Parts: sequence; structure tokens; C-alpha cells
Amino acid sequence: MKKRGRALRWGGVAFVLLWSLVPIYWAVKTSLQTESTTRERHYLPTGATLANYKKLLTGDWDLPSQIRTSAVNIVIECGAATIVTVVLATLAAFAFARMHFVGQKVLFYAVLATMAFPAYTTLIPLYRIMSDFNLVNTYTGIVLVYVSGFLPLATWVMHNYFASLPTSIEEAALTDGASRLQVLWHVLLPLARPGIISTALITFLFAWAQFLFPLVLSSDSSTQPLTVVIAALQGRHVVPSTLLNAAGVIAIAVPAALALVFNRYIVNGLLAGSTKQ
Repeated sequence: MKKRGRALRWGGVAFVLLWSLVPIYWAVKTSLQTESTTRERHYLPTGATLANYKKLLTGDWDLPSQIRTSAVNIVIECGAATIVTVVLATLAAFAFARMHFVGQKVLFYAVLATMAFPAYTTLIPLYRIMSDFNLVNTYTGIVLVYVSGFLPLATWVMHNYFASLPTSIEEAALTDGASRLQVLWHVLLPLARPGIISTALITFLFAWAQFLFPLVLSSDSSTQPLTVVIAALQGRHVVPSTLLNAAGVIAIAVPAALALVFNRYIVNGLLAGSTKQ
């Protein structure tokens, strides 16, 4: 029975890996080929070349220029949303975890309750609000929508991390005459660095994966992120599949690299606050 269970477990892992990695491998393989060699049914790239990536990064015609603009857009939007979310979540989590005020628990659980609502149920109201304030097709509008969606989760992660830190350190600093903000800046933030990194990474990766919100809020290519532009290009028959796959690999490479390089920080940051609520 143990051998059968082990075989089923490894079989499930193998199935998930194949299901997840084969499409990525096929995209990488296609991006390394010319348009003529993609018609040949080979499982390994024949005549591998980086010409498609060179065209996207240095080409001076419409498609490469659009891809580069959208790549800059997604970095600006995700970066700005991450910075704002982390700053606001840190301040809110510090207040919820370390300060006592009327309605503290009610307000905290109300913030967490917003995570139970499907995000897309707010799409139309958010669009109307952004339209009323002339924030459609702007970086500001997209960033504000991202922040409103990611802030509850970020607050919860930072709250758990602050709650796991010993109160004696803060009490000692307060006794020495430090203010609340001085305690936060000089004492708690250095200790909470793994949690901050974890929150920033989660926010950035979630923002990078967004599609429907920027699709609705941005119909102008000047603010559309890479994910939206790639999806829009797929319906055009004049766009070579090799270039589309190269653009897709570029879009995948950034979050994949972040997840691989900072995996330890993500795990440590999430687990650090799990032992104390």
C-alpha cells in the first residue's frame, strides 16, 4: 500500500509538472525557431536562433516598438502598485497589530472580508469611478485599482509578521522615549524585512499577472501592459507566431526569475507570521 501511495503521489507530481511545463517549453522552442522551421514537427528546436528576441528588442517597426512600450508600461504599473501597496499595508498592519483603538478588530476583519469577494464583481463600479475622475487610460488609474485589490492581502501578511515579533523590543524602545513612528522605522521594519520582501514580491507578481482589469481600464497602447498587448496580437494573422512566442517568453521570464531567486524570502516571509495571530 505504501508503494502504491508513493507511486500515485509521484505520478500526480509528474502530471502536474508536464501539464505546467510543456506549454512553456513549446513557447521557448518556437521562439528559438524561424517561421519556416515551425511547420516541421520536431520536439527539439532545429536551427535555434535568438533572432526573434533581437527583433523584439531592437526592431524599429510597429510590433517591436509596441512590445517594448508595453513592457515599460507593465514595469511602471507593477512597480508603482507594489511600492504604494507595501507602504500602506505596513502602516495599516502596524496599527492593527501593535495599537489599540475602538473598533480595531471589526475594522481589521472588515478589511480581510473584502478578500472573499470575487475581484471581477467590482470591475464595472471601478471603471465608472475611474471614468468619472478621468483616470481611464492612465497609469494612475491602473495603479489605484491594483492597490485597492492587493492591499487587504498585503495587510494580512504584514499583520501576521508584526504580530509574530516580540512586544518586549517595542516596549523597551518606548520606555527609552522613542515615538511610535520611530519604533516602527528603527526597530520593527528592520526585523520585518523578510515580511516586507515577501509582501512586495506577492504584490508585484499578482500585478504582473493581471489581464482583465488593465484590458478594461486601458484601451490606449500607451498604457497597456505587456500581458494585454500579447493577447491582442494573437488575433492578428500578420504577426509571426515565433515573435508572439518570444514576447510570451519575455513576459513569463520576469516573474519566473523573481520567484526562483527570491523563493526563500517568499516562504520565510509567509511562514514567519503563521505561528502567532
